[in-house]
Amino acid sequence: MREQTLSDVSGVRMQQEGHLGRIILDRPKRLNAVDISMASGIRDALQAWRNDPSIHTILLESSSARAFCAGGDLRAIHDCLKAHGALAAYELMKRVYNVMLLLADYQKPIVSFLDGVAMGGGIGLGGHVRYRVVTERSVLAMPETAIGLAPDAGGSWLLARAPGFSGLRRAVTGGRMNGAEAVAMGFADVLVSSDSLTDLRESLSIESAEHVFARLHSRPESLDVQNLDACYDAPDILQVIEKLKAEGSEEAQEDLESLSRACPFSVQVAWCGWHRARAASSLHAAFALEENMVRHMVARPDFVEGIRARLIDKDNKPVWVPSTLADVHEREAQNCFDN
Repeated sequence: MREQTLSDVSGVRMQQEGHLGRIILDRPKRLNAVDISMASGIRDALQAWRNDPSIHTILLESSSARAFCAGGDLRAIHDCLKAHGALAAYELMKRVYNVMLLLADYQKPIVSFLDGVAMGGGIGLGGHVRYRVVTERSVLAMPETAIGLAPDAGGSWLLARAPGFSGLRRAVTGGRMNGAEAVAMGFADVLVSSDSLTDLRESLSIESAEHVFARLHSRPESLDVQNLDACYDAPDILQVIEKLKAEGSEEAQEDLESLSRACPFSVQVAWCGWHRARAASSLHAAFALEENMVRHMVARPDFVEGIRARLIDKDNKPVWVPSTLADVHEREAQNCFDN
């Protein structure tokens, strides 16, 4: 096995093992939160191996079983926003989005091991590649409404193509998926035991990814991910809330609690974003919609407040403006997706 060092890049290691190029995310103390340095390291590895005939397959994985990637480095974005303004923060995020699209479009097959936590930016890195692997330890989500944002990193594209209204539900509540649910919802392709990842990696180093994954079952047996679909089949989010109250189950109550904690404006934007992404013609088109949205959202005080309350002060008491969904104007939310 040959390990290569990326000059001036922290948080990423690259190794060659047989015909496999391994990109290893290595910021375990930050749960591999993706920052511009990590994104640049991934880009450099992809560029180095693009025309290397000895590399047949790329594997994107974590050095830690705890997390593949817990999301974007929100502290770094917060610091950039405070020091240089919203436009600079948006440009920083866009540079990371560009690397996610590079992964999605790469000519050689890329495999992601979405083992452990994979949320937000982690979905952007590993959720659009050709072969996506989850395990019994996987926890996937797009939890952006909790911090004053809405699903980004191509998450809206995946959510909009999940069965029924299951993706809309996760978009507005930030609800989590286990490995089996992630496969059923189209966020992953194969569910395997975490104990088998080493053997799977070894197989990929000597065989083509196509042959390796042809031997694996692509879908878990029957799994219902469309619970509460009738509640989310509604003309607006306020009617969803009324339906959830009337439904009265424990699951409906959990959704109501999640919605009550989320940023009201973000919930409305996530609602609009899911419907917009359903009409998008491609992943690139969905990213373009999301980038317009992010540019608007990072300039709102809710985004700074959400990061403060959830990650910096950790008081979990954000003060949202407006404070209720009833006070959010849908037209204003729709405007976030326009140039």
